[in-house]
Amino acid sequence: MTSTIVGLKIPDFSAPMTSDKTFNLSEHLGKHVIIYFYPKDSTPGCTNESIQFNEMQQSFIKKNCLIFGVSRDSIKSHENFRSKYDFKFDLISDINEEVCRMFDVIKMKNMYGKQVRGIERSTFLISPDGVLQREWRKVKVPGHAQEVLDSI
Repeated sequence: MTSTIVGLKIPDFSAPMTSDKTFNLSEHLGKHVIIYFYPKDSTPGCTNESIQFNEMQQSFIKKNCLIFGVSRDSIKSHENFRSKYDFKFDLISDINEEVCRMFDVIKMKNMYGKQVRGIERSTFLISPDGVLQREWRKVKVPGHAQEVLDSI
């Protein structure tokens, strides 16, 4: 897959997600779509980011916008994470990193003094006609969900 570029149409893609569903971008044309990538279920930063999006979900819905979180965790891990915090939106499982590669979010990171491959916390806003409208990379969690909402 090729990387996404702001201003260009995102190719349709499918991926498994919670609630026993499959995400298909083409099914969400006509709505803004937020796809946020986070490193790992149930870790502090990822939990705080997801809680922020969840708490603001009604505000996103009022702006005709859907939210989806993506990590490399399994569906089972996602279901547990979603249930524990009562997230109202679905989480996409990208075990094979296909969606991560498409959005170019897999990076080398330093963790406890070691180089590891992982997801760089990133968020993408896709317009109702399927065009990448905006991207945020190297996201800092505090205030991020509000910044995304304000940009719609």
